[in-house]
Amino acid sequence: MKLRGNRPQSPDRRALLAGAGALAATTALAACGRSEAPVDDDGRVRLRFATDWRAQAEHGGFYQALASGAYEKRGLNVQIMQGGPAVNVPQLLASGAVELGMGSNSFIPMNLVAEGAPVKAVAAFFQKDPQVLIAHPDPSLSSIADLRDRPILLADASINAFWVWLKARYGFTDDQVRKYTFNPAPFLADERAVQQGYLTSEPYTIEQEAGFTPKVFLLADEGYPSYAAMVLAPTAFARDNARALRSFIAASAEGWRDYIQGDGRAADALIRRDNPDMTQDILDQARAKLKANGIVDGGDAALYGLGTMTEERWRAFFEVTSEAGVYPPNLDWRQAFTTQYLPGRG
Repeated sequence: MKLRGNRPQSPDRRALLAGAGALAATTALAACGRSEAPVDDDGRVRLRFATDWRAQAEHGGFYQALASGAYEKRGLNVQIMQGGPAVNVPQLLASGAVELGMGSNSFIPMNLVAEGAPVKAVAAFFQKDPQVLIAHPDPSLSSIADLRDRPILLADASINAFWVWLKARYGFTDDQVRKYTFNPAPFLADERAVQQGYLTSEPYTIEQEAGFTPKVFLLADEGYPSYAAMVLAPTAFARDNARALRSFIAASAEGWRDYIQGDGRAADALIRRDNPDMTQDILDQARAKLKANGIVDGGDAALYGLGTMTEERWRAFFEVTSEAGVYPPNLDWRQAFTTQYLPGRG
C-alpha cells in the first residue's frame, strides 16, 4: 500500500473520528460501573491511553513523557495504545479497554455530549487544530478568503466539521465542494484546486512527490476555534481517579514541553518502534512545524500552561457550529470539557 506521508492511503483519522458514527458505544459507556484504575504491585497506577492514529510526531509529547520517565516518577504505569483506521477511541473508552483516549478535534467531545455520553475533554495539548487548506503556488492567494471561488477537495466528514466554519466565516458555498479520497492526484492535476490536509503531513507529501512548495493556510491562524490532541476521560473515571488523572496531564505537559523545546530523539525512537512505517525525516519536519506554528505552546498555553482550555474558546466553537445547525442551540456545551484536572486547578 502506498504511503501517504506518515500513514497509509486510507481514510484520515480526523475524518474517521469527527462524525457521529464514532459514538456507537455511548450506551455502554454510560452503563460502565468500573471507574477505579488498576494498581500494580509496586503501587503504580496503570493507565492505558489510546491515540487517534498510528504513532507519529502529533503524539510526540506523550511518547516523550514515557521515554523520559515523567509518567513513572509520578506513580503511573502508562501504556500508549496507537490508533489506526480500525480503532475507534470512544468505543475503546466505552468498553473499558482504555482509561483515557485522544480526541482529534473539538467535534469529538461535543458529539459525545450530543449523544449523552459521560466523557469530557480534560486537557488540550494542541492549542491550534493543525487542519489546513492547501493550494498551488499562486501570488494572487494571500488568505483563505481568496479561495472563495475555487473547487475544494473535502472528505465527507469535513463537510460537517471545519467546512461549517469556512462557510460561516468566508461565505464559501457547497457548490465548491469536490470529493476528496485521500489521493493527491486530483489536486495535482488542477492548478485551481484546493485540498484539505494536516499541517504536519500533506504539505510535506505534496512537496516531496510533486516537487513544488504548496500554499498552505492554517485554519487556526484565521480564527478556527477547535482544539486538537485532547485527552478524553470518562466522567466517573476522572472523579474516582482525580490524582492519577492530574498526574497524567502534568507528565504529558512536561513531555510536550521537552518534545517541542528539547531533544525529541528518545520519543522518536519509541514512535518508530510502534510504527515501523514512520521515518525520521517525516518526524523532523512535523516537529519543526509544530514548533514554528505554536501548535502546542502558543495562544492560551503561553499564558496558562500546556494543555490549557478556556470556556471562551469552547463557547466560540459551539456558537459557530450550533448556528450552522450542527448542534441544537440548547445543547449544554459546557459538558464537553472540564479544566479542574489541569495543573494548578482543583
